[in-house]
This record gives sequence, structure tokens and C-alpha cells, in this order.
Amino acid sequence: MYFHPNAISDRRTRFYISCQRILYNSGVTGAERLIGNQMIQPVIHYLPESIDIAPGAELLLDFGYAFHGGFRILFCTENSQLDVCFGESVAESLGEPDPDSSRRHTVLDLPNYGMLEYGNTVFRFLRIRNVGEKTIHCQNIIGVALECDLELTGSFESSDEKLNHIWKTAIRTVHLCMQDYIYDGAKRDRIVWMGDLHPEIKGILCGFSDYSIIRDSFEFLIDQAPADRPMNGFYTYSCWFIIALWDYCCASNDRRFLLKHIDYAEKMLSCFSKFVDTNGSEKIPEIRFLDWPNENYPQAKHAGIHALLVWMMSAGANLLRAAGRKTDICENTLKQLFRYIPDPAGRKAPAALLTLTGLSDQTAILGKDPFRDVSTFYGYYILCAKQTVPALQLIRRYWGAMLDFGATSFWEDFDLDWIRNAGRIDELPVPGKQDLHTDFGNYCYRGLRHSLSHGWSCGPAPFLSERVLGVRFPEPGKVIIQPDLGDLEWVRGQVPAPGGVITVNADKKRINVELPPGLIRIY
Repeated sequence: MYFHPNAISDRRTRFYISCQRILYNSGVTGAERLIGNQMIQPVIHYLPESIDIAPGAELLLDFGYAFHGGFRILFCTENSQLDVCFGESVAESLGEPDPDSSRRHTVLDLPNYGMLEYGNTVFRFLRIRNVGEKTIHCQNIIGVALECDLELTGSFESSDEKLNHIWKTAIRTVHLCMQDYIYDGAKRDRIVWMGDLHPEIKGILCGFSDYSIIRDSFEFLIDQAPADRPMNGFYTYSCWFIIALWDYCCASNDRRFLLKHIDYAEKMLSCFSKFVDTNGSEKIPEIRFLDWPNENYPQAKHAGIHALLVWMMSAGANLLRAAGRKTDICENTLKQLFRYIPDPAGRKAPAALLTLTGLSDQTAILGKDPFRDVSTFYGYYILCAKQTVPALQLIRRYWGAMLDFGATSFWEDFDLDWIRNAGRIDELPVPGKQDLHTDFGNYCYRGLRHSLSHGWSCGPAPFLSERVLGVRFPEPGKVIIQPDLGDLEWVRGQVPAPGGVITVNADKKRINVELPPGLIRIY
């Protein structure tokens, strides 16, 4: 910072990623020299053998997995133009991507000699086309990742390799969204959405010991919204703020952060205590958003919002108690809310919230046709409201299907019906097959606007760490460790904790636990 005393430093690190395979080549000579090529600096004298991209020639590159950043092209040529298109899927790189939030398709002017970098998005595939009149003599095209370089201190391993893969992919998904702040998706919207933030924070807490981006994201939102106004314009997202703040404080034992923001939280809770009618029913004002799949089901949305307000007040009482404040506002509001039990109208998301908050047992709804009416956002809560064995079955079928069709990170939206006659996202389109990216998606994420690296879909990671590995933080400084293996033979792993990591190794007969100093285990 010596030369930039007033600048903001970037929490992220740059990494160079080589092309892993060529999916399509039309008119490019020497394209195979791009595979595994780690050259990052162009040279003029004693030139390496070039990759020649003739006018009209085209290449489709695969970097092997999704990452956040762009690419660098090294060239030794006269002025030319290069049409470039990024893709989270092959179809996106071949199509016309949605321009929202991050630029994914453009034409670049290449100067004489040197290098050029472009891109600030999540992608795996890159299509390039020479749209100029002269051949481009290229020395390399290499990916440039810009991501947080964090040690993965959490882990999860079990007798089921598919679950292990899903845990790692879920953590990778939320890691892609850990940029300046915690984004909903690093392709789009690149916004700190408080609703998305709750499952993302749960994922971060079970994977990483560095919590700074969580604190920074909380404070960014606090600075944008007065306590009596809705976060992100949604009153329900203020509910998620209180819930997420309590979860963070429990796992981190960060009492300083709690005390710093308790006045803000208390004012918010006081405001929301007024959103209850004489019958005990919630009356949260517009904008009343639960999740997109229930947007057109007003009865289900009402049931979910009522349960969300209960959860907020319960978490709020815990926050106030931990800060040494009176809890009367929350306790009195909870008494009112528990007088009224809404009907979830057969929908799984509100049924999960009603079950988790103790308002009513709606597990029958969750067990009916268990692989339908599941969303990547509310998937975490549906898993938590289920028994362990059916929850593991859901993880294998639902999140596992994304992996089966080429995903290296989990998606903003997904439905198992989509895969009936679909091709993989990492292969060229197949005639007669539907395309999982182009042809599907709902609500605000249709077609290529759909993000395939979306943080709210990381729910299997915290579920597996909390339920199967059995590590839960009921309050700051305390931990409950109760592994529930379900249909697994064994499980082992680590969960970040204040002062170190918690290590658990369990099978059907024994449990071994190692705790960092200062953490109290509750039996």
C-alpha cells in the first residue's frame, strides 16, 4: 500500500489456469499447443511456434472447471479483432449470453504485439473467433482466475464417494461467490442479497476459518438499509439478517461483532414485532418474498413468511440474551405468532420452515413425492426438516444429477424433470437432445440468464457437516456433536471453530472427537 495509501486492497488473488481440451476447432492451426500451456508472458525474439487463427477461424476452449475471472491472450500480430464469448456451459459459449451483470460476449481490438486481458465473470468455456482481416499469431490463451486464496479447513469424507464429491462441489460453489463481498452468483446478479446470504454463510462456516468476508457483507448491508427499512427492499430479507447473524455468532463466538451491531438488530426486531395482527398472523408489508417457486402460491407464501418471522424472533431473542439485553419484545411476539398455525398448501419450502421452527410438523408434505417441488435455494431447509436417510437420498438424486450432467458447481435453479432428454452441459449440443442451460430455468432465471454457479445452492455442505458429521453450535462458545450416519458406514471430517478445528471420526460403533481449547461441548 506504500504507493496507494488511500486505496482499497483486493482480498482476492490471481491464478493462471491452462486450457484442458479443445471442444471445437475450425481453421486454427496448432490449436493443440494451447492444451496445458502455462506461458503467461509474450516474447518477440526467438518466438515459440505460434497458434495461427486465420480470418473467420474459431475455437472453443474448455478450462476443465468453472472459475471466476477472465483470460489473457498473448499475440504477435498486426491489429486485428477477436470475438470472444464466455460460457458456464458449452451452449452459453456458443450462443448469445444474457448481458445482465457481467459481460460475457464482446469483440476485442488486439493491438500490435503484446498481451490483452479481458473478463470478470464465472466461466469454464471460452469461444474465440477471428473477425478481423488478418491472421492472429497467438502464443497462448490462458485463464486468469481472480478468487480468494483461502485454506479449506473444513472437510467431509464418508463411505459414499458421491456425497463426498457433492460436499466439495457445494463448498466450491460458495467459494466462487466470495468476491469483494459474498455475491449471490459471480455471473449474476453479483449482488449481496441477504436471503441468498444465509445458506451461503452456513456453507462458509463449515468450510473456512476466515470469516472476514461474512462480517464485511453484513456491514455492507447494514450501511445500505436503516434498521426500520427492508434489506434489499424485501422485509423477509431482514428476517434472514437476524437469523444469519445469530448463526454466525454461534459458530464464530464473535461477541465483539455482536455487541457492535446489537442496537441495529434490536431496532429491527422492535420494528418487526409490530407485523402481527390480533389473530397472531404475520402481516409483513410488501415486498413479501419467500422464494420464486412459491411466488404464485399466496397461501404457501404466507405460511412460509409466518414461519420466517417466528424464526427471526427466536434468533433475535438469542441475540439479545447473548448481548445482555432484555428479550421481552421477541418473547411476546413469539407468543402471539404461536397462536396461529398457517397451512403450507402442500408446498415443501413453507412446510420445511413450519417444521424447523416448531410451529407444526409438516414432514408428511416433505415425504410426498420427495424429489419434486425442491429448489436449490430452499433445498438446505428441506434437508434439515427431513430425517437423515431420506435427506441423503435427496442429496444423491437432486444435487448428484447436476454432477452427472457435467456440473463443477451447483446451479441457481434445477428440476429433475429437465434431465429426461437432455445432454451434458460440458459437451457440444446433440441433435434431438434438450439443452439444460438454454431450454430450462424459471422466473427471473430462464435460459442463458440462469446462473450455474449460485451460492444459495450450497446447502448439502452445511447439512452434511451439521447432521451427518454432527457438529452444531447452539450458542456462542458451545458445541453439540452428535453424528447421524443414516445409511453410511462411516464418516470423518473437520469443522472450523474458534481457536482451531473440530475433528470427528465416527462409524456405527464408535465416535472420536477432538476439540480446540476453550470450546465447551454440550452432551
